[in-house]
Amino acid sequence: MPKYLTIGYGDQIGYDHTAPAVRDAAHAHHQQLRDRGAIMGIAGSPVQVRNHHGAGVEISKGSFLTAALPLAGFALIEAESLKEAIEMASKTPCAAAQGAVEIWPLEQAE
Repeated sequence: MPKYLTIGYGDQIGYDHTAPAVRDAAHAHHQQLRDRGAIMGIAGSPVQVRNHHGAGVEISKGSFLTAALPLAGFALIEAESLKEAIEMASKTPCAAAQGAVEIWPLEQAE
């Protein structure tokens, strides 16, 4: 079954301004995704790793990407299609609580 990486963005202000019933439904949906086998986690502090030309590892604290909202978390989900992955992600806390979710189809690396 195809796998998709989801990246959730959101902040506490947006979450707090979302109706409690909507938040509760989103958290219940999150649990359903976990029960279905999704691997989920909250974003910690990132580090960047480089090893250009194999000349030595360089490590920098902080993210490489920037976004309008803070990075909230990640999930690895399985879905029959991108359409199904979108439906699944649309009910998660980040999507429902004034944030955003990116969905990245994972393709097999050879």
